Amino acid sequence: MFLRNFVSLVNKTYHVMTYKTFVSSSFIMFLFVSCATNPFTQKKTIALTPNSQLFPMAFQQYAQFLNENEVINSGAEADMISRVGRRIAVAAERYLDANGAVGYLNDYRWDYKLVKDSLINAWCMPGGKIVFYTGILPVAKTETGIAAVMGHEVAHALANHGQQRMSLGAIQQLGAIGVNAATANKEKEDREKFMMAYGIGSTVLGILPYSRKHESEADKIGLYLMAIAGYNPEEAPELWVRMKSNSKGAAPPEFLSTHPSNDTRIADLKAQIQAAKNEAAKFGITSFRPI
Repeated sequence: MFLRNFVSLVNKTYHVMTYKTFVSSSFIMFLFVSCATNPFTQKKTIALTPNSQLFPMAFQQYAQFLNENEVINSGAEADMISRVGRRIAVAAERYLDANGAVGYLNDYRWDYKLVKDSLINAWCMPGGKIVFYTGILPVAKTETGIAAVMGHEVAHALANHGQQRMSLGAIQQLGAIGVNAATANKEKEDREKFMMAYGIGSTVLGILPYSRKHESEADKIGLYLMAIAGYNPEEAPELWVRMKSNSKGAAPPEFLSTHPSNDTRIADLKAQIQAAKNEAAKFGITSFRPI
């Protein structure tokens, strides 16, 4: 449920650059790229596009999206989305402050909108712009279900997954340029075969596993956030049971998918419930709102 359209839109900017400009700028970026340790994952992440550039781009796309869609600004459901979003944001700040990352959210501009659309979807853009589609409400079912979705989507932003996917996409494109240059003296048919092999290999062995890892990270972080916010983490795997039952058609094999299988994520979430409760207890949360 990550916002693929935004990442796709930004990636398209690389295609309009000339070959010389792209190679030169990519080389400079690789020389100066800094890997920062994310306070949620405790892992170093690649950031070819800093948040100082990424956030304004995300905010602009968010504003455009709201202008082009029917936003529900009042009513019980819209109020619930805002309420849950604020609680998850507070939970994130409490966690960050307690783990030595005070000020991590200073550049975030939280906003929570409900949009009329039958799609079963929700997303959070880099910088904290969140949208829920009305189509996901019957699947979420309760406020705790909304918190499970909200935690997952906010986790993508907090873990800088959009930034990482953009960086990986740029690296993949740079690799394609390298393959193209390395096969410049070969016949056209052979060059096309090499490019096809590179495209399939880099996607199946690189892009897709990376995406599945991000989804699993967001599941875990989101589980912790909802628990710290006072929502029962036992609802998270139940949400995905309902998601599974609402799935249409046969899912592709997990290794060809951007997401872990429903069964995998349900099992993983169940295994992480107690750890989430233990984390919440550190903040004085020992009982949860009813599911």
